[in-house]
Amino acid sequence: MKLRRVAAAALAFLLLPGTALTAAAPASAAWEPPPFKHYVALGDSYTSAPLVPLPDLLSLGCVRSISNYPKLLAAKLRVYQFTDVSCGGADTTNMTQPQSTPLGTAAPQFNALRPNTDLVTLGIGGNDFGVFGDIIGTCPGLRASDPTGAPCKAHFTVNGVDTLKARIAQTQVRITAVVQGIKERSPQAKIALIGYPKIAPETGTCPAILPFADGDYAYLYSIEQALNAAVATAAAATGATYVDTFGPSTGHDACAPDGQAWIQGKDINLLRALNYHPRYEGQAGVASLTYKTLTGAPAVVTAAEQAAWSARGRELSRQAAASPKAVEASLNRLRTSAQR
Repeated sequence: MKLRRVAAAALAFLLLPGTALTAAAPASAAWEPPPFKHYVALGDSYTSAPLVPLPDLLSLGCVRSISNYPKLLAAKLRVYQFTDVSCGGADTTNMTQPQSTPLGTAAPQFNALRPNTDLVTLGIGGNDFGVFGDIIGTCPGLRASDPTGAPCKAHFTVNGVDTLKARIAQTQVRITAVVQGIKERSPQAKIALIGYPKIAPETGTCPAILPFADGDYAYLYSIEQALNAAVATAAAATGATYVDTFGPSTGHDACAPDGQAWIQGKDINLLRALNYHPRYEGQAGVASLTYKTLTGAPAVVTAAEQAAWSARGRELSRQAAASPKAVEASLNRLRTSAQR
């Protein structure tokens, strides 16, 4: 095997969840210690990145991607040890309780925390009380009844009360408790709460991509605003750092042109992203925003920066695909799971 392929395979193996991750400084630059050494990523599917190539088969039913934003961030920060336990479908209860997945049971995500963990990213809240699932599962089906109105908003408004926003208020309490739980287990950790990027545009519609009634675009937008406000408020209340991905993702919603959109629309793309979930571009954007927030840089993502982060993600996927050890380990894990 050529030396280049051996190096790529070794790097891909190191990038698998739960393994040490180190990186040498460029020969032309003075070496500086990384700002963080022990990084743990917690979260739901907006963190795990289902169907963003390539899938990490070791994650069982959590559908984590080899090139999701935590892995991009870990590589950029040059952390010594990195553990990604994000899992599709997770809510705040799965921080301390096991999560059932189609291919087995995922351990409580807090199990990954250690006293020496010094960086934790947390992307959670959208699944609590079924908020995301209900709006995505219900609203498209209501469009036909009133294409130019807001039947989804009417559906979730009961006796003048927006039931989804009421649930989000409860979610804020849960997120606050999760941050407190992280502090108890990892008192040295910098904790970053990651917001959710825009799904719907602030103005305009694209029913072929987001099949909502015209008036419900504003409603979907307001629900995401409320969810991000809950995350931000929980961060402020606990001294955590809030990473705003909602504002900086303007122009990158699902209706944006291909290549600019961070979010997949209604159709599942097996080689790109799960429907209504971030694409490569979205994971790259969130990684960039998180890195900038942690390092104090302005929270904006230029087209060139997004392209560079996306290229890093594709390189991680290429390296993982070239790693025979990673493939063998994945297959062995799947065989073991099938025998349970």
